[in-house]
Amino acid sequence: MNKWLERLEKLEYHQQLLLKMVRPEGYEFDRLVIEKNLSRDEVEQFYKLCEELSKKREEQKAEGFVFHTPLFREFQQRLHPRLSPEEVIDACIKQRLYVELMNDFKRNIRE
Repeated sequence: MNKWLERLEKLEYHQQLLLKMVRPEGYEFDRLVIEKNLSRDEVEQFYKLCEELSKKREEQKAEGFVFHTPLFREFQQRLHPRLSPEEVIDACIKQRLYVELMNDFKRNIRE
């Protein structure tokens, strides 16, 4: 068992070194996933959350809503605890994920 733990720790260390070597441009959210050690399921939950909130945003937009503060609050509450809204929003915008939604959320941070 101890041998497996040592190998796992070595792999984690090498992963950290590789992250420092790789350019993050274009993969900012993916890099964040690795840095925060999120699982595939946790990332899929994030994508589902963004899909759901994007649909709600479109519905609100069609109804004439300009501010999406309640959606931002929901995003904050449902976001994985190891992630901060600011870092996720910036990473998603840079990686071109849910850009319109994230730009609306970014306005909430500034206010």
